[in-house]
Amino acid sequence: MTSTPQVPASTRPELRRSGTDRMLGGVCGGLAEYSGIDAVLWRVGAVGLTVTGGAGVVVYLLLRVLLPSAPLPADRSPSPLDQLVDRLHAALTGTRSGPRP
Repeated sequence: MTSTPQVPASTRPELRRSGTDRMLGGVCGGLAEYSGIDAVLWRVGAVGLTVTGGAGVVVYLLLRVLLPSAPLPADRSPSPLDQLVDRLHAALTGTRSGPRP
């Protein structure tokens, strides 16, 4: 009887808005952490979609609201806009967001 070696599942990070690589809201930074593609390329793609028809703005805003936020570093506190987006995310997804570390 032959046995096949068990291959561990890859540890892919959770899809979240980045807590460290943030320019506007951490969406492109979060996509970069999740996919392994540089955040600059995600930003260029968003700008390209915006310039070619305006879809980039809509997609970015939807992702900003729908993606949960990663914890911020200890020396940063969430902005009022981040707090509003987190409350909106919690209302849309039905999850409760606790205090950020």
